[in-house]
Amino acid sequence: MNRKPEVITFGCRLNAYESEVMRRHAEDAGLGNVTIFNTCAVTAEATRQARQSIRRTKREQPETQIVVTGCAAQIDPKQFADMVEVTSVIGNQEKLEAKSFQGLNLTHAERVQVNDIFSVTETAGHLIDGFGERSRAFVQIQNGCNHRCTFCIIPYGRGNSRSTGVGEVVQQIKNLVQQGYNEVVLTGVDITSYGEDLPGVPTLGVLVQKILTLVPDLPRLRISSIDSIEVDEPLMDAIIGDPRLMPHLHLSLQAGDNMILKRMKRRHLREHAIDFCQTVSKARPEMVYGADIIAGFPTETDAMFENSLKMVEECDLTWLHVFPYSEREGTPAAKMPGVPKAVRKERAAALRALGDGQVIKLMQASIGKTANVLVERATEDGLLTGHSEQFIPVAMKANGKASQLVGSIVPAILTGIDGAAMTGQLDNAQPRK
Repeated sequence: MNRKPEVITFGCRLNAYESEVMRRHAEDAGLGNVTIFNTCAVTAEATRQARQSIRRTKREQPETQIVVTGCAAQIDPKQFADMVEVTSVIGNQEKLEAKSFQGLNLTHAERVQVNDIFSVTETAGHLIDGFGERSRAFVQIQNGCNHRCTFCIIPYGRGNSRSTGVGEVVQQIKNLVQQGYNEVVLTGVDITSYGEDLPGVPTLGVLVQKILTLVPDLPRLRISSIDSIEVDEPLMDAIIGDPRLMPHLHLSLQAGDNMILKRMKRRHLREHAIDFCQTVSKARPEMVYGADIIAGFPTETDAMFENSLKMVEECDLTWLHVFPYSEREGTPAAKMPGVPKAVRKERAAALRALGDGQVIKLMQASIGKTANVLVERATEDGLLTGHSEQFIPVAMKANGKASQLVGSIVPAILTGIDGAAMTGQLDNAQPRK
C-alpha cells in the first residue's frame, strides 16, 4: 500500500505550521511511504525524543522511508545521517521549498541537503488554504532571531530574523477567512522583532493594526510568544483596545530574577514584566497570561528561584511552559556553573504546580460566565471541544449533528471543571460559522 506522506512534529507552533507546508509539498511531489520528522532543538531532551521516535517508527513500519528536518537536523545533521533508519536529512530552509520534495528520489538522493541557514535573507509567505479541520490557522510572519540569549541554540537552527511582508500576511489571512477559518494565530521565532528587515520597518503592532483593519471579517486574532519589553504603542493599543485580539498573551519571560535574566542575556528586567502585565490588566481585566520559564538555569540559587515563583503571582501568570534547564553544546550558558539536575527537576515541578493552581483559580472564577468557544473537534456522541477567548479548554454536549459546528464560534455557559478542562452548556444564541 502506497500511503500518503506522514509528518511527525516536535516543538513549537512554527514547526506545526511548517509541517503543513511540507505535507503539501510531499503530497504534490507524489511521495508515498514516507515519514518526515520535523525536529526541535530547544532542549537536549527534545532531540533525544526525536531520535527515539525515529527508531520506533522504523521498527513498526520497516517499509517507510524516513526524512529528518527541523532545528535539530539543521544544527547537527550528522547525528541523524549516521542513523541507519534515516534515508535523508533536509535543512530548515530546504524543507519549505517544493523543489526539495519534487526532486527527492529517496533511493538515490543526496543523503544530506542542509545549507548555511545564516545565508537565508528572506522568509517566503507560504500560502496554505487549510489545516485539516477548519478552526484555528497559524500564519508565519517571521523566522529566525537576531538575539543571542546565552541558553539558546535556536538561532543556529533558524538563522537571523527575517519577516514576511505586510501585504503577503494580510492576503494570506484574507484567504483563510474565505476558507472558513474564524481564528488566526500569528507565529514565528521572535515575532516582536517583526519588520526590522523590511522597507519602512513596520513593527508587529503596525502589522496587527493592518490585519484588524483590512480583514474586518476575521473574528479572532491571536499572537504567539512575545517579548513584553518590545511591545510598541500600536501593539499595546490593539492589546488593550480591540476585542478581536484575544485576551490571552504568551510572554517570553524565562526567569523572574534580574541577575539570572542578565546572565541569560535577556532584554528585560522582572520589573518590566510586572509593570507590563499590571498595565494591561488594569485596562483589560479579562486578559490572561502564559509564559515560558526555565528552572535551574546555571548559578540560580534558591533565592533567585524564589523570585521566579513570586513573579508568577505578581504577573498573575496562568498558562506556564516550564523547562528544566538543558545544556546545549555551543551556547555560553553550557560553560557556566551548573545546578544539579535533581534540583532543576524539583524547581520545575514547583513551578508547574504553581501554574496548575493558577489555572484552577482562573477556571473557578469563570464558572457561571458565558464564553465564546471556538469549536475544534466533535465526537460521534455529540461532544464538542474547543477553547474560549482566554484559551480555556472547554467540553460541551451538542444536540443534533455536532460535526456541523466544528470551526464555529459558539456561546457557552461555563458550568464546572473536569480535569484540565471546563465543562460548558451551549447557549441558545446562534453560532458564528
